[in-house]
Amino acid sequence: MWLSSVFLKTLRDYRIPIFGWGIGMGLVVVSPMASVATLVTTPQARAQLASLAATFAWNADVVAVDTIGGYATFKIGIFIFLIAVWPLLAASRLLRGDEETGTLDVLLSVPRPRLRVALEKVAAMWTALLAMGLLIGLIVFAGGQKFGADFGLGDGLLFGLNLALICAVIGGLALLISQFTQERGTAAGWTAGLLLIFIVLDMVHRVVANSEWISRLSPLYYYNQTKALVPGYGVNVGGMLLLLALTLILSGAALWLFVRRDVGGTVSVPRWLRLPEHSASQALPVRDLSLRSVYARGIGVIALPTLWWTLGIAGFAGWMVFAVQQMASRLSSLLASSPAAMNLIKNIGGGSASFEAGFLSAIFVLLPLLLMAFAVTQVNGWTADEQDGRLELVLAAPQRRLGVLLARFAALASSTVFIGVVTLLAAAGAAIITGVRVDSGNLAAATLGIIPLGLLVAAIGYLAAGWLRTAADTGLLSFLLLIWFFISFIGPELQLPDATLRLSPFYYYGSPLLHGLAFTSVVGLVAVAAVALGLGALRFVRKDIGV
Repeated sequence: MWLSSVFLKTLRDYRIPIFGWGIGMGLVVVSPMASVATLVTTPQARAQLASLAATFAWNADVVAVDTIGGYATFKIGIFIFLIAVWPLLAASRLLRGDEETGTLDVLLSVPRPRLRVALEKVAAMWTALLAMGLLIGLIVFAGGQKFGADFGLGDGLLFGLNLALICAVIGGLALLISQFTQERGTAAGWTAGLLLIFIVLDMVHRVVANSEWISRLSPLYYYNQTKALVPGYGVNVGGMLLLLALTLILSGAALWLFVRRDVGGTVSVPRWLRLPEHSASQALPVRDLSLRSVYARGIGVIALPTLWWTLGIAGFAGWMVFAVQQMASRLSSLLASSPAAMNLIKNIGGGSASFEAGFLSAIFVLLPLLLMAFAVTQVNGWTADEQDGRLELVLAAPQRRLGVLLARFAALASSTVFIGVVTLLAAAGAAIITGVRVDSGNLAAATLGIIPLGLLVAAIGYLAAGWLRTAADTGLLSFLLLIWFFISFIGPELQLPDATLRLSPFYYYGSPLLHGLAFTSVVGLVAVAAVALGLGALRFVRKDIGV
């Protein structure tokens, strides 16, 4: 049955992400509900929680945080957009990936219109997102009933539907961009960069006064207009309809362009937007720098995604330094009058220090998460090369398997180091311009300390690639990030034992902006990454390619 149509076959391929992301993200939303009851035991505690939440308004709108649904919505904040990683990757390879592998040529050789094939694939992705939203809504409702929330089944389902809509917008954007790129990885990189920009734009009105018009440029702003779990706030129908319209426009434009271009080609753009054209030559590009070694070729392949991720991560670090400076006076007065606020800054930021450094430390915990997400997207390229047969061409030359794997990993490692260094320069420059006081050595530790975490994710991805295909490998890494996020950012509120907290690599990142990096933690992360890479290399040199 599952192979009787393109729609069912594509939906079948999404069955693992549906359950993995649906259940995983549902549990992430439910987890803060378990701790909110202990935070609102008295009217004074409720007022204190509300005033404290206002200091973290950059994360989410502060609405009814003294209720179970309101606190869960606020606590998850921008982290909910982790789920957008899946539609970003799925949509970028939905058509372009099949074109790269030649699968689409075979599929279109049967008497079936090109538009119908594309429509069935897009419909399958939308159905998968709706299924994820349904699972998330049901789990959130069940959790709310367990912990005494005052929202119903319909509210939970509307929460899931709203999340599915914003994911569909990101997926539609990736699908549209893939019509202009030769490779799916390039489309995914561009879309990921735009997603980071959307997150920052949505933050602006919560940090800078009279700037809501800027945030309206981000589709995430309209997602946040609906707070189905917040009593008395409910659904913004206009916002949800706008997200639906954006999904239809972006996806419709992508399909319109797809049916009018050559399979394997790209959409023609105006001459002034084209890159400089090189004269055709019959000679092989033997002197091309990117072809002189596997490492150089690896650098050439990931150069553009690295550029966009660097701009996004470094720009985010600089923006958060600016945000801390903007909120400094208001937060300082609150900390002076609220011991609970001071304790929260210590718990999240990592200890006592200047207010600016402590608050910035609480925000900088996002940096390793972003770099690890970059590593997930780039490991996808390694598994795709093997799955699509490109690796066979490389190994047909006198190249050792171990050397090929290590060279490709070294290229990815070089990119992570580059991102870390540029992020350091951006954060240091922003601190100098805004006058935010941070220790330069600790700032270097906070920005360069994200590199071992990126390498760890990359090494685990190379290990998993020995057994899993592209989609499964990416799904596994994304799910690991979700679990680690849950353990480190939600686990302390659930009072998880220290042994469980140590299972997350975020635990070993600590709070370097305040205390520097622990040498043993860095060595431990690098050692685990080395072991994972070693096992992955052992598997790669002994297995059949493509198996």
